[in-house]
Amino acid sequence: MSADFASSAAGSTSAPRLIIDRDALARNYARLVERAAPAQVAAVVKADAYGLGAAAIAPRLAREGCRAFFVATAEEGANLRAAIGHREAEIFVFNGYMPGDAALYPEHRLTAILNDPDQLELFAAEQTGPCAIHVDSGINRLGFSTAQVEALAARADLLERLDLRLVLSHLACADEPDHPMNREQLSRFTAAAGRLPATRLSLANTGGVLLGADYHLDMARPGIGLYGGSPFAEADHPFEPVVRVEAPVLQVRALEPGDAVGYGATYVADRQRSAATVALGYADGLPRAVGGSGYGRIAGRKAPVLGRISMDLTVLDVTGLEADAAPGSPAVFLGEDLDAIARAAGTIGYELLTRLGARFQRVYEGAA
Repeated sequence: MSADFASSAAGSTSAPRLIIDRDALARNYARLVERAAPAQVAAVVKADAYGLGAAAIAPRLAREGCRAFFVATAEEGANLRAAIGHREAEIFVFNGYMPGDAALYPEHRLTAILNDPDQLELFAAEQTGPCAIHVDSGINRLGFSTAQVEALAARADLLERLDLRLVLSHLACADEPDHPMNREQLSRFTAAAGRLPATRLSLANTGGVLLGADYHLDMARPGIGLYGGSPFAEADHPFEPVVRVEAPVLQVRALEPGDAVGYGATYVADRQRSAATVALGYADGLPRAVGGSGYGRIAGRKAPVLGRISMDLTVLDVTGLEADAAPGSPAVFLGEDLDAIARAAGTIGYELLTRLGARFQRVYEGAA
């Protein structure tokens, strides 16, 4: 076994960096606006803007003209209001009206998305602010059933007390453009919404925007497309990368035939190779499942992962890339490879983004 290796570069840092390009974000938003026109385009910024930092992401979207945002919880909504400041911007709360959050809605001008009759009754008794109604058109997670919509439609007295701003539903199979359920859900939703007071309608997520004009209705609410990910399982998309990870090379060593790499010795060198250990692991959000099938990039060229991902470290095959893989040099992950790395891990880009770890040095490029 060879012990030849390069030591760490003096003066470099061992912390990986998460680099977020807000100009690319703005261009993705513009593409969605163009695709969805004349529908309004809102932005889904739940889960801290898919892990990228809502306080840094949402103000740029507001500058680009976005005037409606969606979050999961009222607490997320309160934090978002503090970040964007715009009192005229709407902030919708997906998880609905919960008693413990009652004070947050008027204080931060949040719009509760009411998901069932009990939430609606409680909201109508306690609040006078804006609200939305979620109709379940087939995904069976949250929302009023068809029977509940029919019962609500007969409650004119209750509906008159609501400041209803939006009726929405959610597509279950927008990641499969040819799936028949897309058209079925559109039909179910528009029929149910037609029984409620006239207001804006919203069905399309990123995939729904790309399905075509029939799905755009009055408001689209994309998420993953804003951040450069694909809404489809296997397809090209019009969005550019927003986030990349740069992890420094810590050490480069020569492998001889028969040398094993990493826990479990799952990789054994078949010939002489150069291996670079980089400061990135599953504690940072790079899935352990990427081991053996994923890759990073060195100077723009693919460098396959060797062996298992460790908590803090990943080993890359840099054979032929030695001149660009000295200690301190950056190995790049995600970026244009976000969806490919997600597939290698058996997951989706959404999960990779939302699991990015807290110890990254976050760097925001582009105007705030």
